[in-house]
Amino acid sequence: MLQNPSGGTPARTRPPARARRALSLLTAGVLAAAGVVALAGNAQAVGALGDAAAAKGRYFGTAVAANHLGEAAYASTLNAQFDSVTPENEMKWDALESSRNSFNFAAADQIVNHAQSKGMKVRGHTLVWHSQLPGWVSGLGATDLRSAMNNHITQVMTHYKGEIHSWDVVNEAFQDGSSGARRSSPFQDKLGNGFIEEAFRTARTVDADAKLCYNDYNTDGQNAKSNAVYDMVKDFKQRGVPIDCVGFQSHFNSNSPVPSDFQANLQRFAALGVDVQITELDIEGSGSAQAANYTKVVNACLAVTRCTGITVWGVTDKYSWRSSGTPLLFDGDYNKKPAYDAVLAALGGSTGGGGDGGGAGTCTAAYTQTATWNGGYNGQVTVKAGATGITGWTVPVTVPSPQKVSALWNGTPTTSGDVVTVKPAWNGTLAAGTSTSFGFTVTTNGNTSAPVVGACTAS
Repeated sequence: MLQNPSGGTPARTRPPARARRALSLLTAGVLAAAGVVALAGNAQAVGALGDAAAAKGRYFGTAVAANHLGEAAYASTLNAQFDSVTPENEMKWDALESSRNSFNFAAADQIVNHAQSKGMKVRGHTLVWHSQLPGWVSGLGATDLRSAMNNHITQVMTHYKGEIHSWDVVNEAFQDGSSGARRSSPFQDKLGNGFIEEAFRTARTVDADAKLCYNDYNTDGQNAKSNAVYDMVKDFKQRGVPIDCVGFQSHFNSNSPVPSDFQANLQRFAALGVDVQITELDIEGSGSAQAANYTKVVNACLAVTRCTGITVWGVTDKYSWRSSGTPLLFDGDYNKKPAYDAVLAALGGSTGGGGDGGGAGTCTAAYTQTATWNGGYNGQVTVKAGATGITGWTVPVTVPSPQKVSALWNGTPTTSGDVVTVKPAWNGTLAAGTSTSFGFTVTTNGNTSAPVVGACTAS
């Protein structure tokens, strides 16, 4: 959303995929030499949420900020949970083309390369939008603006051709309120209603395979704004304008709750012959109420055959654009919230857990890197009880070969291959909502990838 984009070194051309992967591995080596855990690795299917969604024929993604990828807990949570990423700001116009025809892809490339190294898909966000638009665009006359718009679409999509599964070609082009009118913007005011169609036609000439989406907010239920978008999409489909999908941002709170006709609204768009995607999901709140609202959204997507995926707008509450409303699935310490458990359950996954003699107990496990040096690092896992107290817990930690755990404290380990299963030493009994931790030292032996912490099982 409206956040400052990351900067970077200008990069007018992008190496082919094989060369980029080699560069990623070189970067990993440089970071390791500096004592920083690098996060490149072999492509692999990832994500507890992503895997559960994939079993339902969908993806489950998140918005990613390039400047947080160096934070171990951020990257490990991203890698462990999601199978699709959307650059949060790094593909917006002001980040990519701050001056005319001078493109800077560095920060966006960082996200794409990370995603590819972990087997994740990438959504492109966004090509044409009235906001986060550099001043030089607004100052152009109609002829120059048309040329600049088409050139921007062409250059950006060419740079990422074959690497983006869906593009938000045009974003937020309709007004709020009851008018159903187009939003005033340089594109609308100078090029007229036809700019959206032209953007989609230009996009199709560049990449015949990427899904081309229109994306907007406050269109989640049937209202004047969503009706106007619906009429546009219907017209486009009837006239052969190349539109493949519609994105529903789905930012919800107490003043804008999940609408009762959310599923029906998704379905009516799907009936036009387009895919529907939930593109920027966040729901303010906490506890069981927030969990119930997330469940409604996931169930709605699962009930609509052409709902192809869900993206939450951020990994952790602490970096959310609405952080005071705690709207995401992981809290500021990367602990799984009840909303996480609800989403995973709705997708058919398992959250683990057990009994404590007084009712069902659950626990979460969150990893943080606490120190790093050339050849090793220390990690800490925080174990937190859920709404019911527990008397024991078990957490599996997988260290990528040839890494080895050389020491472990505040836990009792059992090792099988690369998996260290940790149970309490003295710290198994936790009251509801309280936490403990265990730590370990790892010898990297040349592999600086972060460990993968599995689900906590309570007893």
